[in-house]
Parts: sequence; structure tokens; C-alpha cells
Amino acid sequence: MPLNPKESCRKVVGIDIDIRVHNRAAIEAHPMASRIQMIQGSSIALEIIEQVQQIAKDYERVLVCLDSNHTHDHVLAELVAYAPLTSVGSYCVVFDTIVEDMPADMFPDRPWGPGNNPKTAVWEYLKTHPEFEIDKSIQHKLLITVAPDGYLKRLK
Repeated sequence: MPLNPKESCRKVVGIDIDIRVHNRAAIEAHPMASRIQMIQGSSIALEIIEQVQQIAKDYERVLVCLDSNHTHDHVLAELVAYAPLTSVGSYCVVFDTIVEDMPADMFPDRPWGPGNNPKTAVWEYLKTHPEFEIDKSIQHKLLITVAPDGYLKRLK
């Protein structure tokens, strides 16, 4: 039996502060558009968090990917809001943790850099959330990744 994306019970929820018209049109024209829900707004705004929590509660398995504003405080707020939605055995993937390992002058026009980035947020979050651990086996298999220490496996 061929795979029919319109009959899938899976869903992707994407949050963006600004979903551009051409991006929205391209996503809505995709054959799997029925499985994609776009939410426009700040990922750390209470109403957005509540909306995502409502959507996630109907699903048995949840994978969370975080890739927005790369400041420590923003990513930490996202981890607090969304990491608990991750199902046991699944992952919360935090992208661009590589920023911690890059030269400070690499991001002169950005508020993030070494000491203030997704990886520092991951390290802080894990201090009080033993239900997650960094799964280094993924970054070791990939050899090159923008998310070193960013593959957080939910253990319990």
C-alpha cells in the first residue's frame, strides 16, 4: 500500500515570529500541508505555549526541535515551555549550540555568542531536569553538526 501523506496521523507544528507570505504559500501548496500547522508569534509568548500544549496533548509521541532566537534566556524559556512535551524515549533537539564553540567575533550583529547561546541554556536546563540527558551518540555519528550537546533524550 503506498504512503498517503493526507492519511497520516502525524503533525508538524512550526512557530515563527514572522511567517512570510511566500513561505506560507509554499508550505500550503505542499502535498503534506494537511499535516503542517503554522503558528505566527513568539515561541515564548504564553498564548503560543498554551496553543502548542493543547495540540501536543493529542499525540502519543512528541519530538521537539528548538531553533529560533539563540540567546541563552530565550532558549532556556523555550526549554522550560516545550521540553516537557517530549515523550519518553524521544528527543528535544536544540539547534545552533555550536555558537558556544565559535569565535566571539563571528556574530557581531547578533545578541548571542560564546557564554550566551543555546548550549549554555541546555547546560543550565539540565542542572534541574534529570529526566533528560545529552545523547552524544547522535553527534558522534553525524561527525559534523550545528547542535553539539543539543540532542536531549527524555529518559523518564
